[in-house]
Amino acid sequence: MKEQKILITGASGFIGSTVVDKALALGYETWAGIRQSSSREYLQDSRIHLIDLHYADKEQLKEQLQAFVREHGRFDHIVHIAGLTKTRRKADFDRVNYEHTRHLADALTEIRALPDTFVLISSLSVMGPYDEISYQPVQAGRSPHPGTDYGRSKLRAENYLKSMDGFPYLILRPTGVYGPRDRDYLILMKAVKKGLDVGAGFKKQVLSFIHSEDLANVIFMLIGKGIRRKEYFVADGDFYTDREFNAIVQEALGRKHVVRLKIPLFLVRPAAYISEKVAALLGKATTFNTDKYHIMKQRNWACNITPLQEDIGFQPVWRLREGVKNTVAWYKAQGWL
Repeated sequence: MKEQKILITGASGFIGSTVVDKALALGYETWAGIRQSSSREYLQDSRIHLIDLHYADKEQLKEQLQAFVREHGRFDHIVHIAGLTKTRRKADFDRVNYEHTRHLADALTEIRALPDTFVLISSLSVMGPYDEISYQPVQAGRSPHPGTDYGRSKLRAENYLKSMDGFPYLILRPTGVYGPRDRDYLILMKAVKKGLDVGAGFKKQVLSFIHSEDLANVIFMLIGKGIRRKEYFVADGDFYTDREFNAIVQEALGRKHVVRLKIPLFLVRPAAYISEKVAALLGKATTFNTDKYHIMKQRNWACNITPLQEDIGFQPVWRLREGVKNTVAWYKAQGWL
């Protein structure tokens, strides 16, 4: 059987590099889409082919892809992970998450080099706030109503792919992704290690999670089944309150006692705004911004993964307690904690 070619965009990042590892393990001819300036820390395997695609300029992108197809043939599969989760300018969310996705899809269509599967890594954020009274998980088929600029940009990308006649999209909406190499949950873990358990808002918050390796498994299980033109929530199937999650982190870190602080949302909002403006003045993007405020404000992050279980029999390798222990051990081995 011919070795299949797969392109993984955003390959230098936490999720992208994990998907690259899985593709190599499964025997794909693996092309890692990265920028010239991107770190190659997790892309050291000699089997990885690097490619720098210019998504901002559709005509240049078409030329690059045409040259690639002439020399190597088309990509059998594309996993499009490249995107922004934080930015100095809110317009950049649309520019990168929506317009770059549109350019890539259009370029592939126009040069007649569509892959068998085009996986868009979207986000549970596209759904927006949902049932903060009984905390029922959001169901597949519910209309999205994103409450963040990030979520809106991802939804625009989703809708564009879905509007393309016959385009082989597969949309995945992961919940909170954690695991080795991630730096977002590292911030929380560092705080707990120092003895602080800080939360926003006094109302219960329900959370869901997926380990990065399980997300990679889902991608390749769906590709292997030949499933396309569908969307799925991706989570491990369990739900936790913010208090339960922090207790699991505390246990993994061996921290017996922490000081628990709850910051009222009416104070979090202006603090996020100021943080965003200061970061912009310094020419930086910050994780703590007004988009992050809306994420912290949302109380229900539970989602129903029954379609994923029915279509591919998905069962997570990592439940949260073991997954957090695995992640903490990796952080410690790297000297991050």
